[in-house]
Amino acid sequence: MPLDLLRAPPPKERADAARNRAAILDAAAGLFAEHGVDAVSMDQVAAAAGVGKGTLFRRFGDKAGLAAALLDARERVLQEGILHGPPPLGPGVPPAERLAAFAEAYLDYLFEHLPVVRMSETAAPGARYRIGAYRFWHRHLTILLAGTPDPDHTAHALLAPLAAEHVTAILPGLGEQRVRAGVARLCRQAFS
Repeated sequence: MPLDLLRAPPPKERADAARNRAAILDAAAGLFAEHGVDAVSMDQVAAAAGVGKGTLFRRFGDKAGLAAALLDARERVLQEGILHGPPPLGPGVPPAERLAAFAEAYLDYLFEHLPVVRMSETAAPGARYRIGAYRFWHRHLTILLAGTPDPDHTAHALLAPLAAEHVTAILPGLGEQRVRAGVARLCRQAFS
């Protein structure tokens, strides 16, 4: 399946629904930044957005759904870079260079939004693997790894150390630079 098919445009929505969605996402982003994701309740988000709790829950379901919606625009920027951006993230260089560029760009995104990504990935068992963005990242890596033994498995193996829960757990002991260096080593090894 081509990567473009994994990225469906958001559905059209009524003007009032679009305003409510924007208000909710702005309120959630502000509250999460100020207090941390874990300390913010859905009631606080609804109040800050000026909408009823029912509107918030109907639209996003739970805090993990809200986190996924907050990340959507940021993920789309990275996806566009992969599909149409300049090399090495975009097309035009060998797969090993693109893989390294993807890992670096993904880590930039992850470190910037780690608590929100963690919330979206750990809401329920297996939540990370049901997120459309994960399927996109996996498909991208599988394409880059074509010609290596078992690209499908290797793509999952390379994405595993990028899980927000994993990075959250190891970051205090290793630090950002060692995490980045370790992921870069894994990417190089995928082609050796």
